[in-house]
Amino acid sequence: MRAIIGARLLASGAAQPKAKPFDIRDSRLAGFLLRVQPSGARSFCVQLGRGRRLTLGKVGHLTPEQARQRCEQVLGNIAHGREPLAGLDGAARLSLGEFIRNQYEPWIQANRPRNSASALARVENCFGHWYDQPMCGLSTYQLEAWKTGRLGKGKRPATVLRDLTTLSGILSFAVRLGLLADNPMRRVLKPRLDRTPNVRFLDPEEESRLRSALEDRDHRIRAARESGNAWRRARNHAPLPKLTGFGDHLTPAVLVSLNTGLRRGELLALCWHDINLRLAVLSVQATSAKSGQTRHVPLNAECIYTLKRWRDQNPDASPLDKVFAVSTSFKTAWSVVLKAAGIRRFRWHDLRHHFASRLVQADVNLNTVRELLGHGSLAMTLRYAHLGPDQKREAVALLCQWQDKAPPAQDSPSGLANPHVEEAAAPEYLLRSGNRIEVGERRTALSQACR
Repeated sequence: MRAIIGARLLASGAAQPKAKPFDIRDSRLAGFLLRVQPSGARSFCVQLGRGRRLTLGKVGHLTPEQARQRCEQVLGNIAHGREPLAGLDGAARLSLGEFIRNQYEPWIQANRPRNSASALARVENCFGHWYDQPMCGLSTYQLEAWKTGRLGKGKRPATVLRDLTTLSGILSFAVRLGLLADNPMRRVLKPRLDRTPNVRFLDPEEESRLRSALEDRDHRIRAARESGNAWRRARNHAPLPKLTGFGDHLTPAVLVSLNTGLRRGELLALCWHDINLRLAVLSVQATSAKSGQTRHVPLNAECIYTLKRWRDQNPDASPLDKVFAVSTSFKTAWSVVLKAAGIRRFRWHDLRHHFASRLVQADVNLNTVRELLGHGSLAMTLRYAHLGPDQKREAVALLCQWQDKAPPAQDSPSGLANPHVEEAAAPEYLLRSGNRIEVGERRTALSQACR
C-alpha cells in the first residue's frame, strides 16, 4: 500500500493493526515506510536495500515530519558512502577507540582469552589512526581504500584479509549491541586467496638430514656439558646433571610434532597430565586449541619412545608442568638446525604439513586426517588431497593407453594425437600464389572443401 505518511494516515483505519504485519510506503519519499505490527506497535522505517531496513523510531516518539527528515538524512548518508546513522542523535559521539576500550576489549578478554592480545594489537597497529573517528562514520569506501593501499604496498592477501576480518568482528559486535546500524565491512570485496596452495613438506632425504642434524646437535650439547663439568670439578664446583638423552627440548619437540601434527601453540601449552603413555593418547585442551574444542591424538611408537625418554630426563617434573618449558618459540635453535641440514623455506608450522602429507600419501581417509589435525571443516584438509591416490592421475594416464592402442597413421582421425602420423598436406585453396585469397574466393573454396 502507498500513501502519504502523515498525521491523517496515522489516525485513519488504514494504519490500524491487522492479523498480520504490513507496510505502508510513502508516496512522496522512496524508501520511507510505516511498519504496523499485529500487537499495535507502529514504527517509521527506511529501506536501505533489498532485505535491509533500519528503524527510525516508533510512532509517538517521533512525528511523521521528524521521521521523514531522519529518513532523508539516512538516504543522503548512503548516497555519499557514509554510515547510515552518521550525524544522527548521539551515534556520532562514540568513537571507534572508545568502543574498543570500553566494550570490545573486556568482552574479548573474557570470551576469547587465547587470541585477545594479538587481536587487539593487530587492530591498533592497522586501524589506530581511526580511533578518534566516530564509529558510525566508517564507510565502505574508506575500508576499500585502506585495503587497496595495503595490497599496493605488497602485503599478502591473506594478511590483509586477516586484518579486515578482525575489524569486521569488532563492528559486528557493535551491531549486536545496537550501537551501530550496519557493518560497512559487509560490502567490502574480500581479497582473493589461493585456497589450495603448495604444501611444503620434507622429502625422505630432507627428513633424514633433519634427523641427523638433530642428533649431531644433541651430541655437541652433551659434549659441551661434559667439558663444562670437567672444568667445574677442577675448580671444586658442583657439576651439572649429566645429559644421557637429548641435549635439550628441541629434538623431542620436533619428533613429537612430526608424529602428531600439533600446532606450535598447542605443543607449548602441553602439560604432562595431558599425556597418557599407558593408553598412548595425547589430549589437546580446548583452551589451547585453535578450534576451541578438545581433541585426542593417538601416539605412535616413536612418539611414545620420545616422550618416555624426555620424561626420564626430567624426573622432577610434576603433572602440571609444561612438557616443553619454552616461553616463546624455537626460532633461534630451529634456524640453526635447518641451516645445518641444508633445508630451505621450511617453517616450524610445516612440520604439521609434513605430518598431514605423509598420512595422505599413505592413503589415509581425509576425514581422519581432518580429525587428527583439528580442522573445523574438511575444506581446510582438502589442500592435501592432491598428494594421495587420485582418480585424476589415472584419468590422464588413460591417454597414454589410448595412444598405444591407436589405429595406423593413415586411419587416424587426427595427425596431432599420434606422433607417427605424417603432417597432412594443406588444402589446395590455401596454397595459391600471392599468400592471399580474396574474401569471395576463400568462401567459395571453403564451401567446396566442406562438400
